[in-house]
Amino acid sequence: MARFLLMLAFTILATLSHAQENNEPEAAPAVEPAMTIERLAEIILVIDADAQLRGASIEFTVQDIPVLVVADPRADRMRAMVPIRSAEGLKQEELLRMMQANFDTALDARYAVAQGRLWGVYIHPLSPLEQDQFLSAIAQTVSVARTYGQTYSGGAEIFGGGDSNGIYQDLLEELRKGQAL
Repeated sequence: MARFLLMLAFTILATLSHAQENNEPEAAPAVEPAMTIERLAEIILVIDADAQLRGASIEFTVQDIPVLVVADPRADRMRAMVPIRSAEGLKQEELLRMMQANFDTALDARYAVAQGRLWGVYIHPLSPLEQDQFLSAIAQTVSVARTYGQTYSGGAEIFGGGDSNGIYQDLLEELRKGQAL
């Protein structure tokens, strides 16, 4: 068995070396087109056929949670937002816990306060945003809204045991359904 593995490794190395010596180009990874408002809308309409497009903003629902996506091509920015609650009455302990979550468990989504509301938010440059990144952003943003007051989690890559990672993965897979990856 060890001899077989050694021969296999040698064969792979020899093949790679031959390709490099002959300047054979490596297969380039598939490159997605730049993200645009139109492309965001196409992705979102697969998630929710009843999504409402209003200029540079798109409102839709994921598992009964309202989501608002706003894009600004001139600034090359995209923001996905989920309203959580009024910011009025937030206690210092809650604000501290959200800041801690922004550091470790919220992942790429964040808790934020604006216009008198507490939001789950994901902000990213628009043009380099890939479809799977966007779907993950929506799943994380919905997850921080759902887990507010409990685990304050973006859903994936949670240290320790528990069910949160599985719930996040289920939501991400649901969002991927029908998407041409």
